[in-house]
Amino acid sequence: MKITIYGSGYVGLVTGTCLAEVGNDVLCVDIDQNKIDALKQGKIPIFEPGLEKLVLKNKDAGRLSFTTDMKQAVDFGLFQFIAVGTPPDEDGSADLQYVLAVARTIGEHMNDYRIVVDKSTVPVGTADRVRGTISKELQQRGAQLEFDVVSNPEFLKEGAAIDDFMKPDRIVIGTDNPRTTELLRLLYAPFNRNHERVIAMDIRSAELTKYAANAMLATKISFMNELSNLADLLGADIEKVRIGIGSDPRIGYSFIYPGCGYGGSCFPKDVQALERTARQVKYDARLLAAVEAVNDRQKEVMFSKISRHYNGQLKGKTIALWGLSFKPNTDDMRAAPSRTLMEALWQAGAKVQAFDPEAMEETRRIYGERDDLKLCKNSETALQGADALAVMTEWNVFRSPDFDNLKKQLKEPLIFDGRNIYDPSAVRNLGFTYYAIGRP
Repeated sequence: MKITIYGSGYVGLVTGTCLAEVGNDVLCVDIDQNKIDALKQGKIPIFEPGLEKLVLKNKDAGRLSFTTDMKQAVDFGLFQFIAVGTPPDEDGSADLQYVLAVARTIGEHMNDYRIVVDKSTVPVGTADRVRGTISKELQQRGAQLEFDVVSNPEFLKEGAAIDDFMKPDRIVIGTDNPRTTELLRLLYAPFNRNHERVIAMDIRSAELTKYAANAMLATKISFMNELSNLADLLGADIEKVRIGIGSDPRIGYSFIYPGCGYGGSCFPKDVQALERTARQVKYDARLLAAVEAVNDRQKEVMFSKISRHYNGQLKGKTIALWGLSFKPNTDDMRAAPSRTLMEALWQAGAKVQAFDPEAMEETRRIYGERDDLKLCKNSETALQGADALAVMTEWNVFRSPDFDNLKKQLKEPLIFDGRNIYDPSAVRNLGFTYYAIGRP
């Protein structure tokens, strides 16, 4: 099948590459000429394990190509996937300007039947707006052409996106046309061989399913973070509590790890957008608002612990930071807790020496060169001469450090663990002062 993907960022590039991997001809289109030129040269704009190898393989095989030519893009694929960004608008709702711009482009150039697939995370009712936008363009051209708009939300985890696409938990398809449902079943058949993964439903339910999934996961995280703060005050160990409740199969162990807050491009944006959608229909979604508020507060917990230890006297202190990305196996720093901590430390007059296996260039892009930020070549260099260590991302490389060397490098043996990756008793027995999240 021939497939056009609008947007060559995280979702678009992963989707296009994986569809090409099973034999489809895929054309990825983007308005960013520099990005397309780089992709043509085999340079990948994001870090995602396994993606670069697959892009190069399918590009060299002629199944994956890149362009900025919109007419070529519309002419190319029966399936027109919209995978552009939907950033938060000023009021927190999803900004659909890029989605609707693609819809206008499709309506302007299409000359035959097309299936328009909303892959971007969009509010309920977006498919109707996309359909209306395309219809308006066709009407202005005096063209009477058939097309369908479907919702096919992505459920990709950063750091595991290739596996998530190639071996999906579910493939949600929202349509209002049985023929379109069957065509999408054919498209996804290579990913659906082991057992039935396609879940067909109406369009609005599919649009809500994506937001509901992310909001549910974010709720679990915020709930555990709320409990961790309570455990701190009560002298309980949240790790023991986590095991105790996770053993209940109705709860399970996934997404009940407390920490210094969630970040990334999905959870913060999607919880906020769903809450704003509720407002638009005059519903007070109190739980969603609380999930967002708890997470915003949780991102401040690490600074509070550090400031409390130093009695608010942080001026002149240097904090070593391990981990800058919002989670391991990505270079994504959008809404990362590390940013909240660094900015608070700088405001208090402290300096930061930081290391992350993948997010160093992204940090430099965001903050530029500044006297109070030193980006270090490895985790050990970040420790040298620092007053304390703060762990902000649970990269595997940080899990088993040489604690004797760590003690030698730091001015005092002091660790603030924002991801609870160390055993409190073991670390304290080695002579460290150790602060974790909800652990005595």
